[in-house]
Amino acid sequence: MACSASTCQSNCYRNEEHEDESSLPSPKSIANNGNHHGLCFKCKTNRPMSSSSGDGERFCGDCFRSNLFSKFRQAVTSNAMITPTDNVLVAFSGGASSRVALQFVHEMQQRAQKNFEASMDRSLPVFGVGVAFVDESAICSVPSCEVSQGFEEIRDIVSNLAPPTKELLIVPIESVCSSESNDGKDQLRKLLDAVTDATGKEDLQAHLRMLSLQKVASENGYNRLVLGSCTLRIACHVILATVKGKGYSLPADIQYVDARWNVPVVLPLRDCLAAELNMLCHLDGFKTTEVIRSPCTGINGLVSSFVKLLREENPSRESTIVRTAGKLTPFHFNRIPEINDSNVPLATRRRQKRHNLKPNESISSESFCSICNSPLSRSDLLSLGNVETCHTNSVVFSAECCSSCQFQILPKDPVLVENFRTLLPQTLLSQAKHSKADNLSLLRAQIQDCLLSDAQDDET
Repeated sequence: MACSASTCQSNCYRNEEHEDESSLPSPKSIANNGNHHGLCFKCKTNRPMSSSSGDGERFCGDCFRSNLFSKFRQAVTSNAMITPTDNVLVAFSGGASSRVALQFVHEMQQRAQKNFEASMDRSLPVFGVGVAFVDESAICSVPSCEVSQGFEEIRDIVSNLAPPTKELLIVPIESVCSSESNDGKDQLRKLLDAVTDATGKEDLQAHLRMLSLQKVASENGYNRLVLGSCTLRIACHVILATVKGKGYSLPADIQYVDARWNVPVVLPLRDCLAAELNMLCHLDGFKTTEVIRSPCTGINGLVSSFVKLLREENPSRESTIVRTAGKLTPFHFNRIPEINDSNVPLATRRRQKRHNLKPNESISSESFCSICNSPLSRSDLLSLGNVETCHTNSVVFSAECCSSCQFQILPKDPVLVENFRTLLPQTLLSQAKHSKADNLSLLRAQIQDCLLSDAQDDET
């Protein structure tokens, strides 16, 4: 009677079992065979790049670049960020993220230009592109020679781009405080000196930077503002907003589109890793520059170091943070306002309507912090309603700010708060005045059912 592998007592099958096991491919060899013996995952021809950055281990140089540009283009087209009639302003800081954003916007413009020249009816116009750099040398101790050299490098980067040419706007950050009587430098320094908290001072400086970009965009006819915020920057912001008590307004800052500003802000690199952007600059030889780069301190510095440590241990963690926060319900202004212009192609308007948020998929908010422009929660509005009867401007102004700005930016002394308010740029004060009117209207609408009419008042 023949024996089997399960009943054999003489171990005659044992060697055959070992031979069969040794002939099985290892998991690593299976991966290599699926990847055509270590070739590029996409083209199956070239060797992949040897790097630890995102897709660098799977793609060759050409496919890596093509995949990264596809992420950018998918974000732009899916969220209707740029239409043929737009005038786009790219915020350029000199770093790798803003450099890639500028390059990709430039390539989209080039392709649109070629399509325009090849078309017979010239029905699709080509969107315009400008570049803005915020000069913060007035509040940073940087030698003037280094600043001048940095400006020249930025001019070279922009001028070396192939046609169509780009307008370069260098905006002094003190311009938000300037008037006919002064250049704004002294007022800006006094404003920042009034903030004693290191984190609050950095946050205020970031708000002023955004105001500067909004101002130059509005004054020069731009209707889109492109920021080069990548996954790392957004992941840091997610944790920062959480620890600063700004969880309610967090969804507003991490979406592809933020139209609460006069000029809508778009983030086309939201899904791109910082390591990927650095790798692309290295591969294509994109020149970057650090004109004014001061390290973060306080809470901002701690969170930045923490997220970078997480990324070193596992490069996908920054993406995990952003994807998790992306599940939060966005606000109604996290979309491009619908276009009714007949000059805009019908396909563009349909795409925008298809990808825009539905009313039941968003949170409505018409009230914003007087300093950072963050949306205020209902509890913030109720607190504001409780102090509206107070005649002290400083108390009312503090109530019009979010809890984070109250704690980290505003002085604790009411007298100093009033002085701080007078140092704020006029754009912020006018915005606060408009927001206050909206707050009162919203509060009245919320308590309308509890109010007595004039007839009921006479009866009582």
